[in-house]
Amino acid sequence: MDRTSYINELKNTKTGSAWDFIVIGGGATGLGIAVDAATRGYKTVLLEQADFSKATSSRSTKLVHGGVRYLQQGDVALVREALRERGYLRRNAPHLVKNQRFVIGNYLWWEKPFYTIGLTVYDLLAGRRALGRSLPMSKKSVIKHIPQIEQQGLKGGVSYQDGQFDDSRLAINLVQTAVEHGAAVVNYAGVTNLTKEGGKVTGVVVEDKLGGGTFQLKGKCVINATGIFVDDIIKMDNPVQKPMVRPSQGVHVVVDGSFLDSDDAIMVPKTSDGRVMFGVPWHNRVILGTTDTPVKEFVMEPKPLDEEVDFILETAGRYLVKKPQRKDVLCVFAGLRPLAAPTKHSEETKTKEISRSHKLFASESGLVTITGGKWTTYRIMAEETVNLAEKTNGMKHKPCKTKHLKVHGYQANPDRSNHLYIYGSDQEHILQLQKNNPEYAQKLHPDLEFTAAEVVWAVREEMALTVDDVLARRVRALYMDAKASIEMAPLVASIMAKELNKDKSWEEEQVREYRSIAQNYFLT
Repeated sequence: MDRTSYINELKNTKTGSAWDFIVIGGGATGLGIAVDAATRGYKTVLLEQADFSKATSSRSTKLVHGGVRYLQQGDVALVREALRERGYLRRNAPHLVKNQRFVIGNYLWWEKPFYTIGLTVYDLLAGRRALGRSLPMSKKSVIKHIPQIEQQGLKGGVSYQDGQFDDSRLAINLVQTAVEHGAAVVNYAGVTNLTKEGGKVTGVVVEDKLGGGTFQLKGKCVINATGIFVDDIIKMDNPVQKPMVRPSQGVHVVVDGSFLDSDDAIMVPKTSDGRVMFGVPWHNRVILGTTDTPVKEFVMEPKPLDEEVDFILETAGRYLVKKPQRKDVLCVFAGLRPLAAPTKHSEETKTKEISRSHKLFASESGLVTITGGKWTTYRIMAEETVNLAEKTNGMKHKPCKTKHLKVHGYQANPDRSNHLYIYGSDQEHILQLQKNNPEYAQKLHPDLEFTAAEVVWAVREEMALTVDDVLARRVRALYMDAKASIEMAPLVASIMAKELNKDKSWEEEQVREYRSIAQNYFLT
């Protein structure tokens, strides 16, 4: 996991069809494709313009789910597919994916039988991969499981089982899995153009965003898996192609775990704007969300709107005894969904009504593009993409191997009382770092559990190159307490500088850059 050696390898690669697959995009989809292609035996390189999962893939609701809302909308095929994939992901990455009970509080007489029937269908669609039965609950049982639920008018409830995970930690483990199977995976390497011969895409022009300069890579197939930025790559291929994605912003608010006071989650099946809202326990916090707001443009660091935050807090306050206020918000984050744009009535279609199913497209030039989808279905999206890429480029089909592939860090029964559980089988290496170097056992902040050893590990083994890489996507401090993460930044920069052989000016610049990013993650 040494970026410098990978970059040197790429720059020194001789011309010709050096790579079978060049994958553009280091989010959930791109990483899944890199793992799929590499495990089939293809020579694979993945290029990410920023850090792995920097954009949408680190900003999810942290759910591995079939999508109860999609069942309400009648999209049975999508739900069935997602539930099947939920089962594979739960089995292949048990250190990151766990069973999560959700409780729906019922305040009207008809809700309990209605939701019990609907969620029973949800269970049936999961088949033998169901995580547990959906069950009606008495008022007393609901209060026992969710002590902070609003009791006035509560008549009972329904419980169901779904999955919960840590998104960017899974992304990092997929990077490691791809590398273990022979892929070259590089962050901070942006694709600035496509190369063509005879109208066919033959490779890419790459900008090294850290070392400077550009270089070219040749490949049999180029795959555009850039999520919210897919249209940028498409326009390099065909400037007149209509946009494939419609931007929609989803905002989440993070508060202290006491607002639920439970290991169970709550689900509000219909908010005032017709969406579903969740309150999900995550790393001793509660994630509340989300929204679905149409926006005009795709950016790397989207900003939550005040009305989105107020909507989440107001809705959560209707269902919780302890009403979350703006002063209680530890973090607020926004993610942009790369929704596959509908072909008809696109202006009239609300973003929450656009299907979350993915779209695959092969252009006449041989460029393969995938967009839409969600974390839960990343594996099947990757499988279908590689299958189409083989067919488009006349490759002999090699069977997919990821259904039963254990993700790096696999650990069957992690001890979730220890915050290091997210590292799975790598946990012992971090503990060994602390044992060998007592200073690495130092906490990065008195209010958070993270230690210096995790920063060292992130730099040495997880290709973390900036303070933002570490605090946002390796140890997740930004998403747990944005203000505390800013206080941690100088110490993290100092530890990283020693590992990366950087000077004091680099440290200071890193802290400035991180503060500029993190100030958009808390409310003023």
